[in-house]
Amino acid sequence: MDGAEEGGLGLIVKLPLAECPQFLHKVIDGVCGRAKPRFQDYGSIWNLREWLEVLDDTTTLIKTAVGKDASSNETSDELGGINPEYQEMISKCIKGRKPEIKDALVEKVCAMSSAHLQDFDWQLKLAMSSDKLSTLQMPLVNLDLDIVENGAVAPVSIEMNKEELQNLINSLEAANKVVLQLK
Repeated sequence: MDGAEEGGLGLIVKLPLAECPQFLHKVIDGVCGRAKPRFQDYGSIWNLREWLEVLDDTTTLIKTAVGKDASSNETSDELGGINPEYQEMISKCIKGRKPEIKDALVEKVCAMSSAHLQDFDWQLKLAMSSDKLSTLQMPLVNLDLDIVENGAVAPVSIEMNKEELQNLINSLEAANKVVLQLK
């Protein structure tokens, strides 16, 4: 039995497939700053330990898949030991709300008032589209941030195109002006 099946994301298969999209969309809502799923709604499916694992691992998968701009195949690879129907459901939910999740992650990075940036790393790469045989060359930036919040370091990984990077730079410059005015 694969480790994914024994705990964390593997526990998602205890949820009836028909209820999976609703659960996933509630987790995505939580990532986007809205109401998260509640244990009392799923207590008959998972015990508290299992609930915390499946919620944490599902949230991490969503953030990582969107932050790294992973394809559906890459997301499915992360779910290796899970039933293919659940893999497809998870991939579809992430893909369908990817722009919203990405905006929420970028906004969270920009708006963390009680956190500070500990470290960052960036890379520039070219995206090659497999569904278009023409040479699509779109520069992308991978920005890896280590955010310290309440004494804990949380890694955040974001992939941005040129326009998204410019929006981030503009937001950071505006935040810097406000900080300078407060001094």
